[in-house]
Amino acid sequence: MSQKRDYYEILGVARTATGQELKSAFRKLAVQYHPDKNPGDKVSEEKFKEASEAYEVLCDPDKRARYDRFGHQAPGGFGPSPFEAGFSGNINDIFGDIFGEIFGQRGRSRAARQRGADLRYNLEVSFTEAAFGTEAKVKIPRHKECAVCHGSGTRPGTGPKTCPTCHGAGELRMTQGFFQISRTCGQCQGTGKVITDPCMTCRGAGKVETESVLTVKVPPGVDTGTRLKLTGEGESGERGGPPGDLYVVVHVQEHPIFIREDTEVICEVPISFTQAALGATIDVPTLDGKVKMKIPSGTQSGKVFRLRGKGVPHLNGYQRGDQHVRVTVEVPEELTKKQRELLEQFATLAGEDAHPQSKSFFAKVRELFGSEESEEEATG
Repeated sequence: MSQKRDYYEILGVARTATGQELKSAFRKLAVQYHPDKNPGDKVSEEKFKEASEAYEVLCDPDKRARYDRFGHQAPGGFGPSPFEAGFSGNINDIFGDIFGEIFGQRGRSRAARQRGADLRYNLEVSFTEAAFGTEAKVKIPRHKECAVCHGSGTRPGTGPKTCPTCHGAGELRMTQGFFQISRTCGQCQGTGKVITDPCMTCRGAGKVETESVLTVKVPPGVDTGTRLKLTGEGESGERGGPPGDLYVVVHVQEHPIFIREDTEVICEVPISFTQAALGATIDVPTLDGKVKMKIPSGTQSGKVFRLRGKGVPHLNGYQRGDQHVRVTVEVPEELTKKQRELLEQFATLAGEDAHPQSKSFFAKVRELFGSEESEEEATG
């Protein structure tokens, strides 16, 4: 007869292992070597039996103390193995979890109080509402506890009956190979009770579909994708469980003038040729309304000016970003005869000195390609 292996060695834990460490080690081995995951594999079956026996002894404080002192030769032994005498409460609890992983169900856990489902609502707000915050009324369809039966699902004055299939246990026991397993009762769904006289309002569901109107406070600085959580405003729980939460996901509409980058606001403002050349003071739109902005003489197209504190507020903060104003010089598409004459005079008088950027650019071109003219003409 082969000598038994050390129980601590079987579970792969130290002799000082806590109860939770023992449980975790056994759970891992039981899932790995469970016969239903390894059908027909005698080696896995023996390892499963071995791990179950080791845990059965070590999870019991009295048995563990005797094992630590005397080993496998403890006076009186440790009784029959779990497969010979039925599983203890401790080991059955773990098997319930393991079977849930293997068979996709949790047995009696289905009868426990369950938290309600979370809900999602997509809320569209304007650009300025996102920047400065707003309050929105939203209609949320959801299931609430039936006010007539108070969630029991039974007609007032009656109550649920004991399930005739599982006799109130909420589960059915069956033999699987060399041990017993439990599965959730399909008739009562693990509650141990069935409704024979349902509530006429909710038809036995314990819930009714309603539409609630909620006020959502949108804080300043939100952006597309921001999630606002309304605790307890989701679906109601099962069997007295707490309700879920409502998540409001913000979508910000595009603005016809402004572009947003985080807390910064960008806009383009067209100015005339004369305003750019001579300088001017122009009206610039901001989130707070129009402001005066000075354009220095000689301003080039594409120049960006900063208006500090005119951007979007930081979410959950007090400071604001800046606004960036990019000016574009607008060239007139049609000229009168007089305008053309004046511009031609200006071009003659100004010469190259009036356009230092062009002068510098074409100087670099001549340096790169020489003074020879290109054989190809550019067409406009």
